[in-house]
Amino acid sequence: MVKFAGRCCRLPGVGFGKLCGILLTLSSLFSPCTGFHLSGTVTEPAMQSEPETVCNVAISFDRCKITSVTCSCGNKDIFYCAHVVALSLYRIRKPDQVKLHLPISETLFQMNRDQLQKFVQYLITVHHTEVLPTAQKLADEILSQNSEINQVHGAPDPTAGASIDDENCWHLDEEQVQEQVKLFLSQGGYHGSGKQLNLLFAKVREMLKMRDSNGARMLTLITEQFMADPRLSLWRQQGTAMTDKYRQLWDELGALWMCIVLNPHCKLEQKASWLKQLKKWNSVDVCPWEDGNHGNELPNLTNALPQGANANQDSSNRPHRTVFTRAIEACDLHWQDSHLQHIISSDLYTNYCYHDDTENLLFDSHGWPLWHGKWLNRKDVSMTSLRLAIAIVNTLRRQQQKQLEMFRAQKKELLHRGVTSITNLEGWVGHPLDPVGTLFSSLMEACRVDDESFHGFSDFTENMGQCKSLEYQHLPAHKFLEEGESYLTLAVEVALIGLGQQRIMPDGLYAQEKVCRNEEQLISKLQEIELDDSLVKIFRKQAVFLLEAGPYSGLGEVIHRESVPMHTFAKYLFTSLLPHDAELAYKTALRAMRLLVLESTAPSGDISRPHHIASVVPNRYPRWFTLSHIESQQCELASTMLTAAKGDVRRLETVLESIQKNIHSSSHIFKLAQDAFKIATLMDSLPDITLLKVSLELGLQVMRMTLSTLNWRRREMVRWLVTCATEVGVYALDSIMQNWFTLFTPTEATSIVATTVMSNSTIVRLHLDCHQQEKLSGSARTLALQCAMKDPQNCALSALTLCEKDHIAFETAYQIVLDAATTGMSYSQLFTIARYMEHRGYPMRAYKLATLAMTHLNLSYNQDTHPAINDVLWACALSHSLGKNELAAIIPLVVKSVKCATVLS
Repeated sequence: MVKFAGRCCRLPGVGFGKLCGILLTLSSLFSPCTGFHLSGTVTEPAMQSEPETVCNVAISFDRCKITSVTCSCGNKDIFYCAHVVALSLYRIRKPDQVKLHLPISETLFQMNRDQLQKFVQYLITVHHTEVLPTAQKLADEILSQNSEINQVHGAPDPTAGASIDDENCWHLDEEQVQEQVKLFLSQGGYHGSGKQLNLLFAKVREMLKMRDSNGARMLTLITEQFMADPRLSLWRQQGTAMTDKYRQLWDELGALWMCIVLNPHCKLEQKASWLKQLKKWNSVDVCPWEDGNHGNELPNLTNALPQGANANQDSSNRPHRTVFTRAIEACDLHWQDSHLQHIISSDLYTNYCYHDDTENLLFDSHGWPLWHGKWLNRKDVSMTSLRLAIAIVNTLRRQQQKQLEMFRAQKKELLHRGVTSITNLEGWVGHPLDPVGTLFSSLMEACRVDDESFHGFSDFTENMGQCKSLEYQHLPAHKFLEEGESYLTLAVEVALIGLGQQRIMPDGLYAQEKVCRNEEQLISKLQEIELDDSLVKIFRKQAVFLLEAGPYSGLGEVIHRESVPMHTFAKYLFTSLLPHDAELAYKTALRAMRLLVLESTAPSGDISRPHHIASVVPNRYPRWFTLSHIESQQCELASTMLTAAKGDVRRLETVLESIQKNIHSSSHIFKLAQDAFKIATLMDSLPDITLLKVSLELGLQVMRMTLSTLNWRRREMVRWLVTCATEVGVYALDSIMQNWFTLFTPTEATSIVATTVMSNSTIVRLHLDCHQQEKLSGSARTLALQCAMKDPQNCALSALTLCEKDHIAFETAYQIVLDAATTGMSYSQLFTIARYMEHRGYPMRAYKLATLAMTHLNLSYNQDTHPAINDVLWACALSHSLGKNELAAIIPLVVKSVKCATVLS
């Protein structure tokens, strides 16, 4: 029991501001004393804008932990100030420079009465303003016979350390934790507050890894502030959802509580205390729900599962699962199972006498241990967690094999019925506890190679944004792995197993977005790994399994209509497999193209099995809030295949068939048509005619899909199709004009299609000879006349223009206009065509149409600014130029149609 007295120290170049937080990492370097006190002064050098400062620092220790700190700098923060860290580091680096003292009680014991009086008086003199009132109060109590202080034997000594039975833990400024979390929450996601809160969560994880009991204390303080956030009740009242970033923070909170209660080193009374607190939070009305809903969305499918005696209870009446529900349930889990203890404690735990023929074996056919229980969430990379991870992956692989055998036995019946069961109402990817991500991270961490040991500073440097680039290597195989396998191959395989699992689309926007987000995050991590032969072997193995595994795979032959689509995952599989096994790559991607939820004839699936009772109504796709994202991913997969298939006629035809069968969005098909066109007409090579035809075929499909529906991009689509057909050749242009009625409206056909085809630029672009030009012109005139018959109001003028160079066709178009003039055309349309006739040198025909227009016109007495006035004046001028008879004939029509005096005058 000793006291350290620190001398005044300068630490030039240490960088005080950057020292915060280092102390926890260096804590193991302190001497294992029972208890002591360290004090000293720290001088912070003068900076450009700030003078030199001297701080008085006092630190109390107990069993290698800092139990309290004080510093005169007055800085308040969750982490220790730089001066506390500096003094601690000085004690670590220069222990012989720090003078040691006995506890003050021992020193006082050696003094006589005069020395004691001198000691006390000098102490009061030096600090008289601070301690005099306290000293006087203590003196009065000691001199009083009946005072409480005289009832206690001895006196406290803060320098002597605590009793061995006393609680000891790292000093944590609880008030500052609360204040900072409250401040970050009040900023509502601005000023990097979300990042700051994530750093706090990372600090809790670091504490848990160091077995620091403050981890649970700090998380409790954080959670209390989250629960007190006033926005929770506001959002609940308004029925609005919290932001995604805020939801993710709540998810992390729930996951951390899982880590806390699953800590194998915690005491039973601690776990009981946490359970009580979790249940208290769980019962609060505004406590966020796990799936992100809050009463304004459909019920959670997970909660529709029967649970014992409550199996028949209406799912809408069941309580929702909150972000704490899983942690509460995890309080029932324990590490005492003997099989589990053997798995995590020994590499030699085997049994070669087991037969691989029952459902819940403890060992596989190799004699290696399996673990069928809950995936205990341990986010560290100790051998303990690695042994458990390997047992879980081996179990998953064995289950895969069993599922494949089961499906093969009933394949004929399932395919005949065309339906499948929901095997996973809750998928591993997008799961609140991220089991696949946890397994993947644990296994990847074990094969990470960098300058520091992976047990050292990795978490801290990542959180501080100083993480170096890392490499992953195939480290020597574990005893329970196949020959040639490593932690790396195991990590990749478990990710592929999780991503390929068939699972039901969860309820609620947030839960669905989380599925997409987690899938993309996991694939992003996989993409950082460079594939070698051993990893390609894993890809091949899993792709083959996923294609053959029936209802256990999202890529099985028959899947439930509400299964989470595999487009994003399949795109990654496709690009990874393509250089090594193109046939398997295309087979996988083509299987993944389907989107059954949008197919009205899709089977609803067999969900009548006793343990899979859930109400899944066919055609309920509006509950798929992420459908637009899913369709865009489907489009991306198709585009990737089109790009890869350039130059391969057979594959292009297959991909085209898949697009036409599976993609239901005209805008996405149009995008694919444009993509194919760009790929086919790259500047550095001759056009790929097959790909051009694919582009045209997709464009034609878009035309047919959008012909009778409103689409704001329709005009752009029509123009693009003509461009594409022009690139394909004259026969394609001729074909679209001959079949115009299945592709275009009459207006589109005349004003865009035929007009563009007949333009000089098109003729020059195609290098047409006279015969080809005439054939194309004939098709355009036929189209124009058909359109004029069908829609004379909008197409008559275009038809006349297109037929100008052919006398018979022009006469036919003119007759169509005359026939329609009495019934189906307005005065403005007739005046427009009449002016065109005059301009073309047909004044009598123009006059005829003008008189017909006048019969439709009716100007009242006050319409002296009507736009038709100019047309009336023009018609009179035209009649005058033709002669007396024409003028005499039109004047009665003018008088009858125009009631406005100023216009008549």
